[in-house]
Amino acid sequence: MAQATATQTHSKTGGSIYRIAGPVVTATGIKARMYDVVFVGNEKLMGEVIEIAGDKTIIQVYEETSGIRPGEPVVETGASLSVELGPGLLTSIYDGIQRPLEVLKDKMGDFILRGVLAPGLDHAKKWDFKPTKKAGDAVKGGSIIGTVQETETIVHKIMVHPDVPATKIKSIKAGQFTVDDVVAELENGAHVQLMQKWPVRRPRPFAEKLRPDIPLITGMRILDGLFPIAKGGTAAIPGPFGSGKTVTQQSLAKFSDAQIVVYIGCGERGNEMTEVLTEFPHLEDPNTGKALMNRTVLIANTSNMPVAAREASCYTGITLAEYFRDQGLDVALMADSTSRWAEAMREISSRLEEMPGEEGYPAYLAARLAEFYERAGRVKTHNGEFGSITVIGAVSPAGGDFSEPVTQNTLRIVKCFWALDAKLAQRRHFPAINWLDSYSLYENDLASWYEKNVSPQWTDMRKWAANTLQVESELQDIVQLVGSDALPEEQQLTLEISRGIREVFLQQNAFHPVDAYAPLKKQLDILIALRKWEGLAKSALQNGVPLGEILKVNIRGDLAKAKFEKDWETEYKAVLANLEGQFSKLKSA
Repeated sequence: MAQATATQTHSKTGGSIYRIAGPVVTATGIKARMYDVVFVGNEKLMGEVIEIAGDKTIIQVYEETSGIRPGEPVVETGASLSVELGPGLLTSIYDGIQRPLEVLKDKMGDFILRGVLAPGLDHAKKWDFKPTKKAGDAVKGGSIIGTVQETETIVHKIMVHPDVPATKIKSIKAGQFTVDDVVAELENGAHVQLMQKWPVRRPRPFAEKLRPDIPLITGMRILDGLFPIAKGGTAAIPGPFGSGKTVTQQSLAKFSDAQIVVYIGCGERGNEMTEVLTEFPHLEDPNTGKALMNRTVLIANTSNMPVAAREASCYTGITLAEYFRDQGLDVALMADSTSRWAEAMREISSRLEEMPGEEGYPAYLAARLAEFYERAGRVKTHNGEFGSITVIGAVSPAGGDFSEPVTQNTLRIVKCFWALDAKLAQRRHFPAINWLDSYSLYENDLASWYEKNVSPQWTDMRKWAANTLQVESELQDIVQLVGSDALPEEQQLTLEISRGIREVFLQQNAFHPVDAYAPLKKQLDILIALRKWEGLAKSALQNGVPLGEILKVNIRGDLAKAKFEKDWETEYKAVLANLEGQFSKLKSA
């Protein structure tokens, strides 16, 4: 299949511009296929064919179209939009069509000019290639033939292009090579380079899709404990402005046990993307102590960039993620946010004069969202490795209204829903994930893993915490009417226990060096301590101890302090010993 990247400028046939409507350009005189790349106008602006109507071809242009006019040339490439895949992807910062922003900055300064092209990879840099196969070995599409040490922490595996049929290696050599150099020749005449190209709209193939039965450990107590996500799973983080979507995704990028992070800033505000681009290069990987960028690819498409490039940025990101998945790596892909992508679709659709759906979004909104999220998954690759892509998409509903089309269509697709709540954020409860509106459909699939690898108590403790929070919600309706003093003493105690779960377990400081990441054992310890508090308190209540005396046992404050200490085990044991000591005095009183 023919493929075009951001550097391809050769042409097959030419036509001319017939009509211009913002980023949508109508051309005549070309015979392109759907999703072929074309170059529009005298400045050769990059675009993609999105509709063919008779002798007219409709193109969405990825760059600003002001100043171009009818009659200017349109050149087709006969190839679809593709990305370059190979050593050099990690640590890179790209725009939506894989142009490296640092290279563009060196060429033209802080503001990107139109019609400028740059390759996604450095074609001059040489990499040290070490073969893992030899001449005569059988290979097929996806087979690993060697490795390159790409960064301090990641070994890049060089693969045969997925479209190559089964054959044998004719010759292979070690040494220093650029991404364009041939490192192996196959008996069927195919050549293997360090780089391969792949069209972004075409999912990369795999051998088998596996059940999502291994969790993505995030270190966030509310997620691991109450609403877990599986490796290869999908999640949505909807929330209004200021509720913490970006901070949550950055915490997931830094602390989750994924080996590769692909972060897509899709139509976000420029100042937010600037913060990401300036902070990420200085973040430390907690697993290795090295720079987090050693295993990260950033794709930046801000809200002031042309809307057509937003869609391309999501497809570019998921294609890069699939490439690392095929190397047997676990990838976490953050898309922030899919609402901006949907708004871009709405704008393009209106310029195409298509029949609008709900709230003006195109009728195919749900299909496009599903097409994106369905490329997630944990798979067995064609080289026998196991890799995964976990897609976590932020949604920015206008006014925090979860009933709007993008949120609702996303909910039909994803299996994890982490609902951010502006009221919780205003009360300084972070992460501001509402435990009543959120859910995870991976709980049953992951239960056996948690019970085997953490503790047989895990499922029971998780259910206890969730049920206690649910009972508290029901009691709050009564409290608002008559006050908590009107409740029976046992229900007043339940409210106090639930408060402990909220303040000690659910609240987490993303900027604290200790509390930002909570190991699974520590999460379980906190729940065990809180449940022990409940058991001792209820037993004391049944033995006639006044409720006021029971509530003076301040385990909530002790645990809240202990979770910020580096030596958690020692502090935890001291809290339990103090708890038992105080309740033993109550019994003897």
